[in-house]
Amino acid sequence: MADKLQTRAEFRSQKSGVPPKKPKKVTGKKILKFVFFAALFCAFFGIAAGATVFYSYAKDAPELSDSKLRDPLSSKLLDKDGKVFAEVGTERRDYIEYKDIPKSLQDAVLSTEDTRFYEHDGLDPIRLGGAVIANVKEGFGAEGASTLSQQIIKMSYLDYTNKTLGRKAQEAYLALKLEEKYSKQDIIEIYVNKVYMSDRVHGMETAAEHYFGKKLNKLNLAETALIAGMPQSPNNYNPYDHPEAAKQRRDIVLSNMYKNGKITKSEMDQAKTVQVATGLRSESDRKDKTYKYDAYVTQVLSEIPKEYDVYKDGLTIYTSLDQDAQKYTEEMLNSNDIVQFSDDKMQAGIVLQNTKNGRIEAIGGARNQKENVTRGYNYATQLKRQVGSTMKPIADYGPAIEYLNWSTAKVLKDAPYSYSSGNEINNWDLSYKGSLTVREALYMSRNIPALKALQTVGLDKAKTFTDKLWFNYKEFYESYAIGANESNPVQLAGAYAAFGNQGVYNKPHAIKKIVLSDGETSMDMEPKSETAMKESTAYMISDMLKDVLSKGTGTSAAVPGVPAAGKTGTTNFDQAAQNKYSYPKGAARDAWFAGYSTDYSIAVWTGYDNLKNYLSSSEQKISQRMFSKLMAHVSEGKNTSDFKKPSSVVSVPILRGSNPPTVAASGTPSSAITNELFVKGTVPSRTGSASSSSDDEDDNSSEELDKQKEEEQKRLEEQKKKEEEERKKQEEEEEKANELTAPAGLNASYNTSTKQITASWGAVNGASSYQVTINGQTSSVSSTSITISGGAPGSVTTISVVAVKDGKTSPAASTSVTIPKEETGGNENENENGNSDNGGNNPNPPNQDNNNRATRETGG
Repeated sequence: MADKLQTRAEFRSQKSGVPPKKPKKVTGKKILKFVFFAALFCAFFGIAAGATVFYSYAKDAPELSDSKLRDPLSSKLLDKDGKVFAEVGTERRDYIEYKDIPKSLQDAVLSTEDTRFYEHDGLDPIRLGGAVIANVKEGFGAEGASTLSQQIIKMSYLDYTNKTLGRKAQEAYLALKLEEKYSKQDIIEIYVNKVYMSDRVHGMETAAEHYFGKKLNKLNLAETALIAGMPQSPNNYNPYDHPEAAKQRRDIVLSNMYKNGKITKSEMDQAKTVQVATGLRSESDRKDKTYKYDAYVTQVLSEIPKEYDVYKDGLTIYTSLDQDAQKYTEEMLNSNDIVQFSDDKMQAGIVLQNTKNGRIEAIGGARNQKENVTRGYNYATQLKRQVGSTMKPIADYGPAIEYLNWSTAKVLKDAPYSYSSGNEINNWDLSYKGSLTVREALYMSRNIPALKALQTVGLDKAKTFTDKLWFNYKEFYESYAIGANESNPVQLAGAYAAFGNQGVYNKPHAIKKIVLSDGETSMDMEPKSETAMKESTAYMISDMLKDVLSKGTGTSAAVPGVPAAGKTGTTNFDQAAQNKYSYPKGAARDAWFAGYSTDYSIAVWTGYDNLKNYLSSSEQKISQRMFSKLMAHVSEGKNTSDFKKPSSVVSVPILRGSNPPTVAASGTPSSAITNELFVKGTVPSRTGSASSSSDDEDDNSSEELDKQKEEEQKRLEEQKKKEEEERKKQEEEEEKANELTAPAGLNASYNTSTKQITASWGAVNGASSYQVTINGQTSSVSSTSITISGGAPGSVTTISVVAVKDGKTSPAASTSVTIPKEETGGNENENENGNSDNGGNNPNPPNQDNNNRATRETGG
């Protein structure tokens, strides 16, 4: 039997002769000590592991930047009276500095969002626990868990919908960095300006204006609490959409303020009794102004210096907009209540400018644009169309007076004439008036005298004159004498204003001043005035252009009670368009009117985008009526002064019809006198009476008249011959165009399920119907497809299609379909549905023909 077992201690004791020690008793105190050190050990390694994980996430966190934290600011546009009419920017935001943030708002925000804000460094474990308890006791939303710094980080950098550990770690890390880099005051400022406040509004200053129509520092306690409580769930606490939820949230904020000693109980109770709707702005007052006056806003944006970003820099832009004139202009364009338009396709552009300083007060950019269109095409400022006879004062008679001291009595002959190139020039009515004064030639808008004036003064001088009015063409051509150059209403309004402003040119502009976001730095945006011509030139042109409205081509533009001057302008279609569309006599592509008083300059364009459309003789008056209506509207209640004759101009009674101009002698009947203007020092010395003038005229009149009649007869014969040749050519082209072609792309297929045959083909341009023949039986259809019952299995169905137009028929397109035999399921030469993509007479595959047809339709 084996020896009795011993413990290791007993064995060692037996060997040494020392009795073994009794085992120690394990007490509860020792167990606790063991657990404590074990927990400490685990905590140490847990913290180390956690720190490692935290670092692995934090190292990928983005860098803090001021541009990210301080969001872009929208820019405000103010009218001539300093009222905001539009706001432009990626976000609607009014920035407020910390020093201007009311203490009551800070108390409301911190009481609800971060009560220990001044005691922590970005993270607040105590607040986290307190928020859990508060939300259990007082309801969700009573207190937030995140500090202001954490909320700013979430709004600026991180996807707050992402609840992962990595995002939380980065949020905590960046919150700590934020508190290192920025002061507590900076953080409050960032938060107040950054938070979203529903209705596309950002920042509490913007929200105060949006919801209550006043600044933050003007809000009462109830309004302040409502604003402070919204950021947690802006759309759900929107007082317009959810008034009950907004009130509940507001009252929680008030309770928090009382609990934190920021307000008294009586103040809290009083504020809670206020209805949420009290003080809110009406729906119409708070409407978004983003899309208001799009044409004017577009011009304003084009004038912003390139170094500024209007969408982000928070500019305050002072403009010259007259909102009343702008509304009237838009109503005139988009209704028939002020001016009657022929149809909705007709377009127009109009500019109203102050004559004295160049400030643009209204712009009508287009007709019938959709309400939500922003930065749409602006016919007033972006148009490039030939200006017609509105160019005559600018390119012809203005330079002649300026550089050659021509008088308004200068005589020019309106007779057959040609450009220097030899090409013939005609008047708008294809007739001649003989000898005319410059005044008569201008108000009757004769082309030939205008060209003669340009040729006499010279292209270089004419270009110099127009350059001073900011046309700045690289080259200058004789055709510019009658407006073959391109321009737009805003450019014309600026040029004509110089005539009404004693020869001083002011570049048209909408912006007067820009103030930067700091509220202090401002930029004067008014262009410098420049002398474009002598006072004498400006006055003499203005005096002649007044006759355009009283007895010339622009009588429809006259404004009762307002001394105004102006000029009509129309343009024709080129020969290619004339040949293609056969416009009626008198049709015009563009109709202009540019005119001015001593207060306002207005330029109008009317026309169509499509060459198919034209302006009839009556429609060419619409631009004049638009000028008249707008000028009358803006001049109402004002005493508009007439153009003042400078001392450098002399008005002299001249014998009517005298050439060279002759001063009327004393006693000459008034019917034989015309008062004309001369530059001082150029008045003619010759004096005569009506009888002497008549004798002179009689000597030459008979011979001159015979010669004119002979030239006129010759010209008319040549013109008639040319028109006849063009008519024959046009008839040949039309006959060729009207020839019908066989329907293209004829395709037929058999459906084995429905046992029907479907045939389709491409449309033939101009065809009114199609004759479809199926196995000898003909029917007429207006569509480009037909479905019929199929035949017997194995039979062949033949289909032909002919286009019909005005009783004429085209060649036939044909195809056939074989009905599959039931036992075989089809013919190997057909596709699985019995398709025959085309046999017959179709010369092109369907796709190719479609391309060809599209080319014919769009390429003309």
